[in-house]
Amino acid sequence: MRITRNMYIWQQAHWPNFTWDPAPLSAPLDRIKRLQGQLLGRTESVPEEASLNVQIDTLIENALRTSEIEGEILALSAVRSSALKQLGIDRAGVHGIQGQPTRQSDQLIELLIKATRSPNQDLSVETLCQWQALLFPDGSGVLQPILIGELRDETPMQVVSGRLDQPTIHFEAPPKSQLIADLDQFIDWFNHPPSSLDGLVRAGIAHLWLVTLHPFADGNGRLSRAVADLALAQAEANSIRFYSMSATLMEQRRDYYRLLESTQKGDLDITRWLQWFLQALENALNQALSRVGQVLIKASFWQRYGQTVLNERQIKVLVRLLDSMADEFLEGINARIYQSIAGVSKAQATRDLSDLVSKGCLVKGEGVGKRTRYLLAASDHPWARPSP
Repeated sequence: MRITRNMYIWQQAHWPNFTWDPAPLSAPLDRIKRLQGQLLGRTESVPEEASLNVQIDTLIENALRTSEIEGEILALSAVRSSALKQLGIDRAGVHGIQGQPTRQSDQLIELLIKATRSPNQDLSVETLCQWQALLFPDGSGVLQPILIGELRDETPMQVVSGRLDQPTIHFEAPPKSQLIADLDQFIDWFNHPPSSLDGLVRAGIAHLWLVTLHPFADGNGRLSRAVADLALAQAEANSIRFYSMSATLMEQRRDYYRLLESTQKGDLDITRWLQWFLQALENALNQALSRVGQVLIKASFWQRYGQTVLNERQIKVLVRLLDSMADEFLEGINARIYQSIAGVSKAQATRDLSDLVSKGCLVKGEGVGKRTRYLLAASDHPWARPSP
């Protein structure tokens, strides 16, 4: 299918000289920088172990959500194990559901770490190819073979949805003949950005620019988000990530794709895209501040009860309650919920709950008999009760 002239942003005469209105970006940038300062201050004040837990949780969430945006669902247990493995952390000392890491989870975590742990690194085509290859540990596939670890071929690169016989073409990337020069220009700009360009704005531009080039047969979305994370790490001069942009983008996935498409079919004024990107970043920082608070609550709980003798079922349920942070179990849990989480009989659930109460981990809430509710005995948890 041939495309009409000036249908896409990369066909504009002055591509890729993006323009934007700085006025509507000023207030969001100020709010974001205040939030960055708050987050840095809060993480510096927490114990080292709690800070590490925040990093682990953020890395896990980033891996899960950047894949979920593309329709790939990874197992939390495998991703958690891969994160601990890649960070060199003793799994035995970490509370949480763990499983066997897979090659896919291992290599995705490796990519996310590579993208941010050396914020002073320069980009290159070779680096991008290596990162793209990490997304496909099992090769190119059988039904739809694709190029792995190298730029796409001459086949037109289209983002398509709908029926095979009546596809909707949302976007077509620059042809291979144009891609090489465009990618070199992007990398040169990324490695040598204008000194007057705000680092957060640069991250938004980098995300849009690279995903528009679509340099690979597959994995372009995840790769573009990783490069944006690198740009954010460089803007903050900090390799430690305490927030996940991918989590926010996943929450707004439909708007994310809609705005990408409209921007890629528009002119070179990308003000609306940058406004949306900065709003997503602001949301991610607010979520991170909340997450730090959650981790502190968990750390406080396990500091108090970490030496208490508990069975695996009880630990699993306590981890689930602490992770829920009032969203899932606002009124506590009962024996039936314990059964569901722990996978045990009603009698065993009742015995485990009574044991947790006797050890001070839980307290009885309202209700009697089958309606009895149990709450965490940590006074700083949103729905906990003071310890007896």
